[in-house]
Amino acid sequence: MNEALRFDTLAYLGLYLVIASASILSRILPLGVLEGGWPLPNLLLLLTMAWVLRRPAHLPALAIVLVFLAEDLFLMRPPGLWALAVLVGTEFLRRRNQVVREMNLLLEWAMVAAVLGAMTLAYRLVLMIVMSPREPLDLSLKSLVVTILVYPLVVWVLQVVLRVKKPATGEVDELGRRL
Repeated sequence: MNEALRFDTLAYLGLYLVIASASILSRILPLGVLEGGWPLPNLLLLLTMAWVLRRPAHLPALAIVLVFLAEDLFLMRPPGLWALAVLVGTEFLRRRNQVVREMNLLLEWAMVAAVLGAMTLAYRLVLMIVMSPREPLDLSLKSLVVTILVYPLVVWVLQVVLRVKKPATGEVDELGRRL
């Protein structure tokens, strides 16, 4: 039983890493703006947050940090700063996954939007303090809005296509531990 549990967790972690690699590769390509000057949403960040809220055991913090550190390096951002912001945001959500289990999608969406806003604000404040170049404020806000608006679609894909759902109240794993 324990081997099956580990295989399932490793399989989902492998799936996440493949999706993260494809997402980072697509972000490197010059496709950064939609019609009308709207930026593309950060799908990897949304997928990570939704996955952590549904099955936190599938995504260890080390994997999240390494993926976003690689994204920082490939996108030529200050190494580790956005990875740290994502780690703090996802760990905040991970600690609240029991509360989110009883929430409907609208409340979950609002909580994720607040965490995304706080992460973006903290990231921009640190960049301002160290006087590092940053993207214009309007582009950053547009990116935040588009990312927040796409969250329900990411949740739908995660649940329907990838079959990663919130555990039901009282659900246990193969070893009898509560999820």
